[in-house]
Amino acid sequence: MKLKYGDLMNAPATEGITKRAISLPGPCARDESLDITVLMGGPSREREVSLTSGSAVAGALEQLGHRVTRSDIGPDDVSALDRPGIDLVFIALHGWFGESGEVQDLCEARGLCYVGSSPKASRIAMNKSHTKDAFRLAGLATPDWVIADTASAWREKVQALPLPVVVKPVDGGSSVDVTIAKDAGRRDAAVESMLAEYGSAMIERFVQGRELTVGILGNKALPIIEVIPGRDFYDYTAKYADGAGTRYSFDHGLGSRVRQEVLDLSIAAHECIGCRDMSRVDFILDEHERPWLLEINTIPGFTSHSLLPMAAKQEGLDFAAMVSRIVKLAMQRQGVRQAIQR
Repeated sequence: MKLKYGDLMNAPATEGITKRAISLPGPCARDESLDITVLMGGPSREREVSLTSGSAVAGALEQLGHRVTRSDIGPDDVSALDRPGIDLVFIALHGWFGESGEVQDLCEARGLCYVGSSPKASRIAMNKSHTKDAFRLAGLATPDWVIADTASAWREKVQALPLPVVVKPVDGGSSVDVTIAKDAGRRDAAVESMLAEYGSAMIERFVQGRELTVGILGNKALPIIEVIPGRDFYDYTAKYADGAGTRYSFDHGLGSRVRQEVLDLSIAAHECIGCRDMSRVDFILDEHERPWLLEINTIPGFTSHSLLPMAAKQEGLDFAAMVSRIVKLAMQRQGVRQAIQR
């Protein structure tokens, strides 16, 4: 039996790598009008992306006939969650506070139905080291890594990783402050800078290869996207400010074996963390066509450059239909919970 990180965190877990043939719910009908609060903005460095995501989600929900309240929420003011009559909270907050479990805890404490992963799964996925621990426990391949902090002898620890390496925040998103260091000087400078900014840093073995990503909707893996950045790698600029220089391809030419392996690993990663409703799983496919799991995002972007909507469209779901399915997944879960409580 493969251990799941959720077992250690007292979170629900399943065994092994599984594939389920459960159909996704259809779009919400217009007569199922809900009072929905969309959370956007927030305090993280991904605030601007979140505002764009939230606006797109809110527009789609209004198109579907729902009553929508847009709320720019932060830890100093959570009054938006105390508004009477909320049927559903759609969390479109990226980064700290929105993806790290705090907002989910607030919703749970109020008994509010909300989209996305539980507080525990959110906390695991937000911390890249905990995520990789979960992958390892489930027997899923992920590049070696070490964590540096101000109290550790990190210069000795990083010697175990051959150059080049990737230096990144432990709990950041959107590839903010990520550095590929090809020599020891650049590596050490990047770690020092990150320790000063964040107090910790992840140093990960660099795997040369093709960048792949898979969106998960419900429990279904969407078509694989190859990300071909116009820069050295798919950093924040390539994601949000350099759209013309980055290409996204469904014509990746992967053989059937590799394609199925990537899809299966995506579902396995989603499940071993305990994610629900949606996620996006990122890979590097090395020169031997071996996929390496990098991380998982519990609240993928909903911008014009975002990959989950892109993959859903390839599957035949326009943006509004995708948002509707996410809403229905959350409402069905709430219905099951209420039935159990009765």
